[in-house]
Amino acid sequence: MAKAATAAGTAALRRPAQAGREFSASAAKVAMLPPAERISLRAPEASVAALSKALGVKLPQAPKTSASAKGRTALWLGPDEWLVIDEAGGDPLADAAKAKDLHSAVGISHRNVAIAVTGAGAEATINAGCPQDLSLAAFPVGACSRTVLGKIEIVLLRTAADAFRVECWRSFSDYAFTFLTDAARDAAA
Repeated sequence: MAKAATAAGTAALRRPAQAGREFSASAAKVAMLPPAERISLRAPEASVAALSKALGVKLPQAPKTSASAKGRTALWLGPDEWLVIDEAGGDPLADAAKAKDLHSAVGISHRNVAIAVTGAGAEATINAGCPQDLSLAAFPVGACSRTVLGKIEIVLLRTAADAFRVECWRSFSDYAFTFLTDAARDAAA
């Protein structure tokens, strides 16, 4: 839980949206992931090497790919766009600022939340609302994309053969979690 300063100067604990929510069905488990630091990064090709060095993770340059190093993952979202997620307590925004090359980095840690979908029915659970082919052949481990789940936009990352990370805006987190739990129930049927 994150601490925030109050008017009196004491620290208050903030609870992330949907914190601790979990659902298990026979074929899939849906669980909110702990908070992480995130940045939306835009940069021209000439800046990629310097940013990769500053961030400590090689920014992928091919569609649907990601790269990870030391608790930090960079997801390719477009020819000049990445989502960088740090689950190790680092500050990717400060690290990106160390690269003097042209780029735009915006902190989106408070905008996004993440949901893990795991188990033999994980693929079917997500495909209940996502039209993308999520078979291992078409969407292998490490694949990522901006796509839809039901009526919302998500960023999807395959973390293992039977596991996915679903990134969505905090304001849609209840919808996404409820959608995925209903789909997990159906995947189990």
